[in-house]
Amino acid sequence: MPSAPLHTTTPMLPTPRQPVHIVHLVYRFAAGGLENVIVQLVNGLSPDRFSHTVVALTTVDADFAKRINRSGVQVIALHKPPGQPFKLYPAVYKLLRQLKPDVFHSCNIAALEFAPMAALAGVPLRIHAEHGWDVADPDGSNRHYQRLRRFYQRFVHQFVTVSEQLHSYLLQRIGLPASRVHLIPNGVDTQRFRPWQAGDTLPPGYPFNKQDHWVVGTVGRLEPIKNQPLLARAFVRLVENQPPGADRLRLAIVGVGPLATEVRQIMQDAGLLDRLWLPGVRADVPEVLRALDCFVLPSLSEGTSCTLQEAMASGLHLVTTDVGGNPQLLAHGQRGLLVPNDDELALSHALRHVWQAKGALPDIEANRMHAIQNLGLATVLERYQQLFSG
Repeated sequence: MPSAPLHTTTPMLPTPRQPVHIVHLVYRFAAGGLENVIVQLVNGLSPDRFSHTVVALTTVDADFAKRINRSGVQVIALHKPPGQPFKLYPAVYKLLRQLKPDVFHSCNIAALEFAPMAALAGVPLRIHAEHGWDVADPDGSNRHYQRLRRFYQRFVHQFVTVSEQLHSYLLQRIGLPASRVHLIPNGVDTQRFRPWQAGDTLPPGYPFNKQDHWVVGTVGRLEPIKNQPLLARAFVRLVENQPPGADRLRLAIVGVGPLATEVRQIMQDAGLLDRLWLPGVRADVPEVLRALDCFVLPSLSEGTSCTLQEAMASGLHLVTTDVGGNPQLLAHGQRGLLVPNDDELALSHALRHVWQAKGALPDIEANRMHAIQNLGLATVLERYQQLFSG
């Protein structure tokens, strides 16, 4: 294992004649919030000042990679097998020596474990971003992961977190100084993600309509940490209680992953399969969100959800589990309803509350204004530009 001194300040990169070359290292490059941030950075940062290579430790989804609209961006899959990272160390070291990046940008703990290779390869600026925790560590209490972060932090100059919870975690549990930790929320394109307007058309293949249906939905990878079966069970409970007008209720769950089968089975067992839209991954997420009436994020853990921010900018009513960065984003219930983690009954009650507009609901127009003023993509890109410039 190479050794490196503990860095407390970021080295100043020389003013480059060529664009600053950033290598973004992720576990995989496929549809997801973290990966969407990488796409935003590659597409949004000035091509005169930055160039990019995206490296996935495991696999690359070719269709998702097409969301990169910049020319000259190489996307590389290393096909890492399960288990410890050390066998892949030589390949990553060799690749970094070949690419000669100015900045190594790792995302989440699987990529952090390769920071020693970036240090050994002489990458002058090493930045690590924490976007959320693993399903094996949904609240950051796993001591093994804490020890790993404390060890690997010595190979990193600066850290980025996307939520206040993750920011506090790095300061208090990992013991990093505040000068090395930056809170930069995920950005949202508030022009693409906007409320439904007269004249808008529904997404291709969308089986519901605005006149006859009230649609609750979510967008994200169908994996255990996202917990979409909770939403399906809560929806079934709401319909089975047979409130007036329940025949209008519909459910949309957008994304792919191993939980798709379970979601479909829950709806089929309840005799409600005809009320479910489960289309897989969609490239037209802005149009999909506009077609919904209520957005739900049922995750077991979150950093700051890109899709939740996009739903906020789209003028939707919001219901989320009370985990991770959700409470901060929803101002502890002022911008949307928070329910206890993995509580089917509470989520069902919250959906009914929003659907029947019982009592005062958060102001969705004020929510959109908050997204425009505080979460706009241009502001976030400017902060990353400063960080990557050294």
